[in-house]
Amino acid sequence: MPADGTTQWSAQRAAPLEGRCVIVTGAARGLGRATAAALADAGADLVLLDVASDLPGVGYPLGTADQLDHTAELARKAGAGVLTVQADVRDAAAVEAAVEVAIARFGRVDGLVNSAGIVAPSGKIAHEITEAEWQLMIDVDLHGSWRMVRAVAPHLVRQRSGSIVNVSSTAGLVGYRHFAGYVTAKHALVGLTKACALDYAPYGVRVNALCPGSIRDDPALDGRMLAEVARCLDVPLAGHEQLFTESQPTNRLVEAAEVAAAALWLLSEGSRHVTGTALPVDGGFTIR
Repeated sequence: MPADGTTQWSAQRAAPLEGRCVIVTGAARGLGRATAAALADAGADLVLLDVASDLPGVGYPLGTADQLDHTAELARKAGAGVLTVQADVRDAAAVEAAVEVAIARFGRVDGLVNSAGIVAPSGKIAHEITEAEWQLMIDVDLHGSWRMVRAVAPHLVRQRSGSIVNVSSTAGLVGYRHFAGYVTAKHALVGLTKACALDYAPYGVRVNALCPGSIRDDPALDGRMLAEVARCLDVPLAGHEQLFTESQPTNRLVEAAEVAAAALWLLSEGSRHVTGTALPVDGGFTIR
């Protein structure tokens, strides 16, 4: 028992990721920022990766370098060691370099949260999607996560431990009209998760997917994903939150912090027998 009288179990529960290093992609804002905050509170050191610039073909502003720095500052205030990296997950060389910089800084990597993703270009019937739009969606939302896994997994295999969390969506479990590219990428990400879980299980490395539902755009997180979904569907922004809320069995939107808490659990020893899952955090949306 520790000198302060607490049990080892309670001490671990207070800081379940103490001494571990986790890479979080898409960390500039929204769910990525919420996840970084939760992991920092849990004792992890963090490598925060984001493209931190707009991408041609994505019809809305992406996270910025200033927003990435703000996420880093929040994590540092919680006591985390933090490294920020501006990198595009479509660029294999940049992804590999980011992981090498992380190893050089912290000496190890213990976890990965693949949160980087785009929701547009969307809002079209499938045959109206252009070749470039399709390639962009798949390259960011699917191939980007695979590139990160490819760069991180060898280090986890050598350690014989680690956890990877791929952020899919309810769109990885069910279909949505006018979002064929996004639905395809997110379904494939669940498939990638299951295949990788089998590949890495012999090495003590777990791989799971999170499938969030409609996440409220929290101004404190600079979130805007739900508003962008509404724009793609031509839903007036003045009432879009109420419309999405009405589709939730719990009659409320999911909070980014709630999804981040699930990611924390999947990265921690509390889920050590959980691998290959696609965990909905959706207020019951996909049970109907």
